[in-house]
Amino acid sequence: MTGHRIYRLAWKDLYPNYVHKVERKGRTTDELDEVIRWHTGYSQAELETLKSDESVVNLEQFFAEAPTLNANRSLVTGVICGVRIEEIEDPLMREIRILDKLVDELAKGRAMEKILRG
Repeated sequence: MTGHRIYRLAWKDLYPNYVHKVERKGRTTDELDEVIRWHTGYSQAELETLKSDESVVNLEQFFAEAPTLNANRSLVTGVICGVRIEEIEDPLMREIRILDKLVDELAKGRAMEKILRG
C-alpha cells in the first residue's frame, strides 16, 4: 500500500506514546489495553507479544492482522488531528485515527462505558 509514513511505524514504538499520554492524565495501561482490545479484537497475550522488543509489526500489519475489528467502531466520530474521522476515505488511516480518538477520550477522563460505546 502506498501512502503515509505512519503505516510503517512499528506498533512497539507507538504504544509507549499512548501509555505516556494516558498515564500523564491519571489513567492506566490496563485501561489503554482494554480500549485497544475493544477496537481490534486482540487478546491481552497477543498485545503483550506485539509490544515486545522482538515484534516487527507495523501499523499496517497491526490492523490488517487484527482478529476482529469491533463493529461499533463506526460510532467513533469527531475530529482528530483537524480531520473529521467519518470523512477519512482511506480505511487504514480511519482505523488509526479511530484508535487515536479512543486514546484521547481515555486521556481526557471520559468514562470507559462511553469510550467503548456501551
